[in-house]
Amino acid sequence: MIDFGFSISKSSHINMDNVDLKLFNRLESLNPDIKTCMSCGLCTATCTAGNFTDVSFRQIILMLQRGKEKEALQKVKKCMMCGKCMLVCSRGINTRNILLSITRIYNEEQSL
Repeated sequence: MIDFGFSISKSSHINMDNVDLKLFNRLESLNPDIKTCMSCGLCTATCTAGNFTDVSFRQIILMLQRGKEKEALQKVKKCMMCGKCMLVCSRGINTRNILLSITRIYNEEQSL
């Protein structure tokens, strides 16, 4: 085997067969425009909270797609809900509504 100078750590392996996508699937049904996101990064580049914290809309969606709901929720809580991301989104995605939906869905699931 060729040594390329790096190795994949076991912690970064995600078995997608075992990932619970219930929250993401529900989010997608409530906000179908999330499917139009092309991960261009405009929302992240203009994010006021992103200048001071590690909040990133792209990372939040990716975490949810990988079943990392708790980690995604921690990032959502850092959002200032200023709406700049909505203003610059070239696809017109209501990112603020999606972030609010994530919190609401997660809280509903926890109360069951």
